[in-house]
Amino acid sequence: MQAQATTNREADLRYLRLLARQYPTVQAASSEIINLQAILNLPKGTEHFMSDLHGEYEAFLHILNSASGAVREKVDALFENVMSRDDRARLATLIYYPREKLDEMRESVEDLNEWYKLTLHRLIEICRLVTSKYTRSKVRKALPPEYAYIIDELLNTNYEVHNKKDYYENIISTIIHIDRAEDFIEAVCGVIKTLVVDHLHIVGDIFDRGPRADIILDSLMEHHSVDIQWGNHDVLWMGAATGSRTCIAAVLNNSITYNNLEVIETGYGISLRPLALFANEVYRDSDTSCFQTKTLGDAIAYNAKDIELGARMHKAIAIILFKLEGQIIRRNPEFGMDDRLLLDRIDYKRGTIQIDGSEYQLVHTDFPTVDPAAPYMLSKEEERLMEQLRDAFLHSEKLQKHARFLYSKGGLYKCYNGNLLFHGCIPMEADGSFMSFSIGGAPVSGRAFLDRADLLARQGYYAREGTPEKQFGKDFLWFLWCGRNSPLFGRDHIATFERCLIADHAAWAEPKNAYYAYYNDADVCVRILREFGLEGPHCHIINGHVPVKTKEGENPVKAGGRLIVIDGGFCRAYQPTTGIAGYTLIYNSWGIRLASHEPFDGRLDAIRNNRDIVSTSVVFERMQSRIKIGETDIGAQLSRNIEDLKWLLLAYKTGEIKEDHGGEGGGGFFFAQTLDFWIKVNYKNQHCILSANLLYLTTVQRDWIFL
Repeated sequence: MQAQATTNREADLRYLRLLARQYPTVQAASSEIINLQAILNLPKGTEHFMSDLHGEYEAFLHILNSASGAVREKVDALFENVMSRDDRARLATLIYYPREKLDEMRESVEDLNEWYKLTLHRLIEICRLVTSKYTRSKVRKALPPEYAYIIDELLNTNYEVHNKKDYYENIISTIIHIDRAEDFIEAVCGVIKTLVVDHLHIVGDIFDRGPRADIILDSLMEHHSVDIQWGNHDVLWMGAATGSRTCIAAVLNNSITYNNLEVIETGYGISLRPLALFANEVYRDSDTSCFQTKTLGDAIAYNAKDIELGARMHKAIAIILFKLEGQIIRRNPEFGMDDRLLLDRIDYKRGTIQIDGSEYQLVHTDFPTVDPAAPYMLSKEEERLMEQLRDAFLHSEKLQKHARFLYSKGGLYKCYNGNLLFHGCIPMEADGSFMSFSIGGAPVSGRAFLDRADLLARQGYYAREGTPEKQFGKDFLWFLWCGRNSPLFGRDHIATFERCLIADHAAWAEPKNAYYAYYNDADVCVRILREFGLEGPHCHIINGHVPVKTKEGENPVKAGGRLIVIDGGFCRAYQPTTGIAGYTLIYNSWGIRLASHEPFDGRLDAIRNNRDIVSTSVVFERMQSRIKIGETDIGAQLSRNIEDLKWLLLAYKTGEIKEDHGGEGGGGFFFAQTLDFWIKVNYKNQHCILSANLLYLTTVQRDWIFL
């Protein structure tokens, strides 16, 4: 026992010596303790939750710019009594779209210099309010480098103090005099939009249906602090990026169904000419009546030839998809989806198919590439086509960049500040117990299954090409997309085949997992939260995936407030069903606010007419006292860091570690990463009393988070 204690202490001292390179003196360690302790008493940063964006980039960017109304609230709070409603709307629009609005104001304002002066004063006031709950160090790190010093001075100079009034005014005047006013306005607007929200959560489904998911991802990659919970549409595109032919076929089927090829061709530079040529050659004389694309009101932009070509391409890729899905199901019996092998259940003479014991009449059986004797085998032409498409997806630099970003910032779920975030569901049995899966190992359920599923999804992208692990990982990404009771899909099956080829709507049903019957039950939600280590009255499940039918009276707040669904219909295709255009959530130091949004008329309309998205906000949960950082997950980490630094101080005082007054401190990112790796290797048995990630947090993460 004594020998073990000695070993543990030696390990602690090795860690403390590494930590001492970052804080080489009592003064350095003490200063850091004071800094961290002070941070714990700052107000909690604002979190912004969005879900089911589905490529609607204009609505997304507007809500991101406005922070679901938080920016307009700041404008109103400061200027409600001194500015008209129209002027406040114009100022808010300037913050959202500074470059475009400046172009407009340049043409309409008589005394431009006076307008610059007044606007700069107002923007600095808003910026001062937005940054007031952060440390000066954090604010400085968020400032654009070219104007960092000037903005910092303006934010921290009291205009009312007589000694600084001329100084303040001269800065503003000089900015205008040297013709930098517009650049400076744009920079300040950027700071406001950056700091009004501390952290952004995307609860799945960035892709499909809407026009440009790639623009959304470009924006997210520039965001200072974001996490993503994968949706089933996201993992489908991630699977396509791995080169999974089945996922590629499903991506193309979805895109063509909604006549959304811009993201494929313009966004990712993937040519669909091979598919068009194949479709025109093979399906020119084929019946494509049930494969017409959905144009969402823009059919006027397409002629008859375009529409017919779209139908042929849709049929061509759909048949390929049915074949490839059959291959995956056969290759992976553990998916338990043999009943979804449909092509070999077709009676070609009678034109019928047997599904779940029922016989359905098919719209037609005109499948020129399907061999009834081997229905899941691709023809030579189809093989050639899919290899061409596979190469195009694998060599799309932008798609691969976005896939890596989704893997680095995303996962199947996230626990953050007492909230459990996931897109689809926690699969459950009819009796309310967690559903067990034997995929990729021994049976697991609940959180353990989601952890395994997360690893398998990463395996599909990162495993070495040509290995069984790579193949299974790619197949599993397809399973996550639409597999039976997948945690991201949450249904028994996807009825793509039935919707294309069976007129009887009874065959179109996609039975939901039992989770969606139980998620109205507060006790069940508490049990789910407990499964993920979350307990307490202020813990919630934040859920996406299933559109909330608001116009039918459905409430997004369920289970007595334990669960909140924030898929309200960003996607235009869902809006006739939902009646709104999406829910978003704001969680700040005062509580949680749920916002519902009306359909967005477009960016140009917002700029020209100073129109915001019409939103209705409801305070869902108000805290009795303001939440401080010390009560958050980051606060808990900072508290552990403080304790570690106190151990270092004790080691200095006892002489176990000597101070180095010649050291520079601030060891940097490489050292932090090295330390983190060293600890992971040497402390698997968790003997060390110290926090493994202290140095990483204090040298890297804190730069953005608090200091």
